[in-house]
Amino acid sequence: MAERRVRPGDGRPLAPFRWWQTLSRSLFLLTLPTSATSPTRYAIDVRTLGDREDGEIRARLYRDGALQAVSRLPARFPVPGGHIEGAARASGLRRCHFVSSSGQERALTPHPRSGEGLRARLDRTHPRVSRAIGVASAVIVTIGACLTVPQVIEAVSRIPLIADSLGTFVSPLHLPPAMNAAITVAVVIASGERALRLRSSWLDELAT
Repeated sequence: MAERRVRPGDGRPLAPFRWWQTLSRSLFLLTLPTSATSPTRYAIDVRTLGDREDGEIRARLYRDGALQAVSRLPARFPVPGGHIEGAARASGLRRCHFVSSSGQERALTPHPRSGEGLRARLDRTHPRVSRAIGVASAVIVTIGACLTVPQVIEAVSRIPLIADSLGTFVSPLHLPPAMNAAITVAVVIASGERALRLRSSWLDELAT
């Protein structure tokens, strides 16, 4: 199915990464050996806020700096020796891997100036701080989901058809609007941090 979404590229060059794109653009790199003298360099470019024309989030595959293919996410681009897979959630990318023909997987390398690249550098240079941030973001997302679910169930149970057949559920949690807003902001930040590590999951979607 994913292969059907792939469209050929027009050969346009890969745009340089700008500092202001840190949180709105994901760029991952992969070098594969070939029979030629020099290896082939691939790049996956994703504008996480969507394309300017229609807001659709697409992955673009560049080969040696030239646009080779375009696909909506989830994407699967064939490359020598396997394929590159990309997938995203509302909170950000959750996958950008090379899968070899034998089934072995490895994550592509994020551009050093991208949000993912900066987060990876923090993990290398300050592993303890990185782990603490990772644990904190997971806890915040989990708490956000636990607070959100009862309120969502209550809202759904008030739909007349459901209320008449199953009754109305009353959430034990009713937080002030200001606290709800603060929790929402914290969850969005925590989910964004998890997305920078390609750790987004269904829990992030539920919490936000």
